[in-house]
Amino acid sequence: MKKIKSVYIHIPFCNSICSYCDFCKVMYNHDWVLPYLERLAQEIDNVYMGEAIETLYIGGGTPSSLSIFELKALFEVIAKFKMSDKIEFTFEANLNDIEEEKFRLLYGLGVNRLSIGIESFDSEKLDFMKRESNFKEAKKKIALLRKIGFKNINVDLMYAIPGETIGVLRKDLKKMLKLKPEHISTYSLIIEKNTLVGLNKIKPIEQEHDLKMYETIRKILKKKKYVHYEVSNFAKKGFLSKHNLTYWNNEEYYGFGVGASGFVEAIRYENTKSLTEYLKGNFISSKSLMSKVDNMENELILGFRKLEGINLEHFFDKFEENMQNIFPIKPLIKRGDLIYKDGYVYINPKKLYIMNEILIKLI
Repeated sequence: MKKIKSVYIHIPFCNSICSYCDFCKVMYNHDWVLPYLERLAQEIDNVYMGEAIETLYIGGGTPSSLSIFELKALFEVIAKFKMSDKIEFTFEANLNDIEEEKFRLLYGLGVNRLSIGIESFDSEKLDFMKRESNFKEAKKKIALLRKIGFKNINVDLMYAIPGETIGVLRKDLKKMLKLKPEHISTYSLIIEKNTLVGLNKIKPIEQEHDLKMYETIRKILKKKKYVHYEVSNFAKKGFLSKHNLTYWNNEEYYGFGVGASGFVEAIRYENTKSLTEYLKGNFISSKSLMSKVDNMENELILGFRKLEGINLEHFFDKFEENMQNIFPIKPLIKRGDLIYKDGYVYINPKKLYIMNEILIKLI
């Protein structure tokens, strides 16, 4: 049996709802938090098989919207996991929630990586996103987190907002770099149907402009010695997200909480997105058993997100198949869509932007 080493826990509560967010979330309501945590404990008891966990990621929603009392209750649930000594333990937070007592508690309970949803410092972008961020405040809060002892901080940057110029993007990047984060995750705005932006029928920006923005980000972050290791993610050396690499390496992981998904014993499952159903104890909404072919296809879809690509020997060890016999790798290398080097096949960095088109040709 494969050892599962990663856990994702979803906390759906938020103090405000962003205009573009399609994640499973609800407005924070004190009355729902403890019943939710009770169900979370029950779900973990049902599924977790006792392995030592190497990466734990608490996402949302906004986990930092919980009170200190509620966080202590959450960590009683988390105590069910055996933790490896070298665990990467990530907790998502909003700037507004960062205050000393709460984050000293998190640090004391073993959180060693923070992911902070800043998104932008530009007032027009923030207004569009229905978010608040302030550079002075961010600087002060990050300094507080450093004083507490956090040495691994990710910040999120959102771009490709209608009306956004390259100049605005550059200013955002400049300010984010002043915060000296170890990791930067970048997101081009995707307009989802069930969001405020989608309901208002907002049109996405021109693809060409989106590409220019993406290339601007890559160029600036490369100059500042960030490793571009996955399509949307950049890190200082030694600070790649181990948890997210579990997904991109197509490895199994546990997903707990409303709207979470997991991959356990060759079964991919999706949890219900309904808080009401989850609170009734109806956790899973769909399951599918992955065939060998499904798994090999996922290996490509996820693995080609990494800039280093896929190791052919590793693929063979995992599936007892030669990747080049299963997928049309060679013609795509000839066309310059893929590159083969030192035992790895990866997407030509100049063609990362059309990655989906390349994957369609492959699968």
